Amino acid sequence: MSLSVSRGEVHGLLGSNGSGKSTLIKILAGFYAPDPGGRISLYGQSLPLPIPGAMVRERGLAFVHQNLGLIPSLSVTENLLLGSLSAGNDWAINWAAAHRAASEIFARFNLSLDPEAEAGSLSAVEQALLAIVRAVEDLRHARSDHADRPGVLVLDEPTPFLPRTGVEQLFGLIRQCARGGASVIFVSHDVDEVREITDRATILRDGHRIDTVETATTSHGAFVERIVGRSMQAYAGARKPRPNEVAAIEVTDLAATGVGPVSFLMAKGEVLGITGLIGSGFDRIPALLYGAHQGTRGRLSIDGIDLPLFSLTPEAALVHGIAYLPADRLGEAGVGTLPVADNVSLPVYDKLHGRLGLTERQVIAHATAIGSAAGVKPNLPALPLSTLSGGNAQKALMAKWLQIMPQLLLLDEPTQGVDVGARQQIWDSLDAAARRGAAVLIGSTDYGQLAQVCHRVLIFARGQILAELTGTDLTKDNIAAHCYHSTTRLAQEFRAT
Repeated sequence: MSLSVSRGEVHGLLGSNGSGKSTLIKILAGFYAPDPGGRISLYGQSLPLPIPGAMVRERGLAFVHQNLGLIPSLSVTENLLLGSLSAGNDWAINWAAAHRAASEIFARFNLSLDPEAEAGSLSAVEQALLAIVRAVEDLRHARSDHADRPGVLVLDEPTPFLPRTGVEQLFGLIRQCARGGASVIFVSHDVDEVREITDRATILRDGHRIDTVETATTSHGAFVERIVGRSMQAYAGARKPRPNEVAAIEVTDLAATGVGPVSFLMAKGEVLGITGLIGSGFDRIPALLYGAHQGTRGRLSIDGIDLPLFSLTPEAALVHGIAYLPADRLGEAGVGTLPVADNVSLPVYDKLHGRLGLTERQVIAHATAIGSAAGVKPNLPALPLSTLSGGNAQKALMAKWLQIMPQLLLLDEPTQGVDVGARQQIWDSLDAAARRGAAVLIGSTDYGQLAQVCHRVLIFARGQILAELTGTDLTKDNIAAHCYHSTTRLAQEFRAT
């Protein structure tokens, strides 16, 4: 496989989970060794791969991985200048000078981060920006004797956990780096983001380079077809008429810190989206309806049974047919260190008991069948959940809940960090659940996906429902416009009072 990136170019790298993106990045970073003969050419100098880890930045490569590599308990300045601070010859660190140096660096990038703040106190956007500035600065220092070689910055999935405003700020920083001559490799699952920020993009599939295209002249559909290897029809759920059944789910006066009171209805088979800007409170609704977070008031009625939301527990929610899939895939939705078999079988352990109790063979057999039906690859239930790609882990966790045939399925950012092929399978499974009569609630900041899969979308601002979109009004642009308009409207009402 070959990949070529020009000076000052933002180059996208796309592919389904398991296509080889992460492996390629780890080879470039020196973590993996390629087959004999693999080489990299940097500014005319050809080098064998892998480059020893200690020499990667010296050779002009810098990486920002998904975990960012920040130390939360250290200050912004310490994270930014850790290498130079530790390499100094002085017996003590001049912190005032270090903070000034950090401020000057941020000023060059038009950023206003507090040098003395703990890195862990920064927002997700600020942490991502800090990690990128640190990588660029490390490159600048490492290549100080080669000013004509600004280096290559590799960003591995930097946006999945950022709001749209944060993505725009991040893109501004990427463009600034490219204008300074640095080459940027932007790894992402998000086709729209790649089309927005990159000049060219390379698509990988099954470890091979399928194509390298000019981004400006390649449509979204053409990208998707190259990624998955076939033409794909758009999910048809949003084209179904809104269910006309009597409401099966009723939420009344739900309130919690920063939320409500809010009330809304859902019909059987309905897919309802909730969204808003970060801090609007919509993202707390799924956990509150499951009892994972405690509400201060309100009730949930499901098939005529009233459940008080100020005392609801996950155990009680499960008994009444409510399932919840959090956004944090390995921290809350599943247990990364446990086998896939245990993660998938957890809600149905009682049903797998035989005369001799629960056996590992029963659990493995059950998980194998579930994984096969869900399209999990590799379908090896004994593997730890954390070893699966994001899309395959999500398919397994979704199957975990769909097997119990829930009456109400609560989802928080269900396709975050999931490639387009896996995303389609997830939407297909949700469509099947809705056709069986499940009410599906999706909390997401992906306006395009909400417009594609939902019958209705509720717009939140400051903990309140301020708009409902349905029918021909339910479009990506309308959702975005209502989210921002709702915030403006609230600010005007606040000033009027």
